[in-house]
Amino acid sequence: MSYDLLRALHILSVIAWMAGLMYLPRLFAYHTRAQPGSEMDLTFQKMELGLYRIIMNAGMIAAFVFGVWLILFDGKARGWGFLTTPWMLTKLGGITFMTGWHHYLGLARKAFAEGRNTHSERYWRRMNELPFLAAIVMVVAVTTEFGG
Repeated sequence: MSYDLLRALHILSVIAWMAGLMYLPRLFAYHTRAQPGSEMDLTFQKMELGLYRIIMNAGMIAAFVFGVWLILFDGKARGWGFLTTPWMLTKLGGITFMTGWHHYLGLARKAFAEGRNTHSERYWRRMNELPFLAAIVMVVAVTTEFGG
């Protein structure tokens, strides 16, 4: 597989994952208005489960697979020292945040499904901005390769 195709597949996977990371908290914001057990509650639960399992999990797994593959390509081409450059450490920190955020949203989805959500609509509206802010930092770090 060519490096450019691999990079394209990685980017597409990240886009799918990011879409879910940003949309699920928005669904939660709307879900806070639903009465537990109502038709609206059940509809949101179905939407959230599908988004989490089908789009977010698949996007995350694919992003990890293609990302590791890219690291292997880059390690052979540039040497393994690139893993300790500031831009790569920034990206790895962002990946750690995104992965933790993904799992936090999974726990929140389960809480909604069990009628145990404790956060307000305002909280979820604010939280849906976090992955985009992390993405800005990561994309700027990778595209500029600052400190590399």
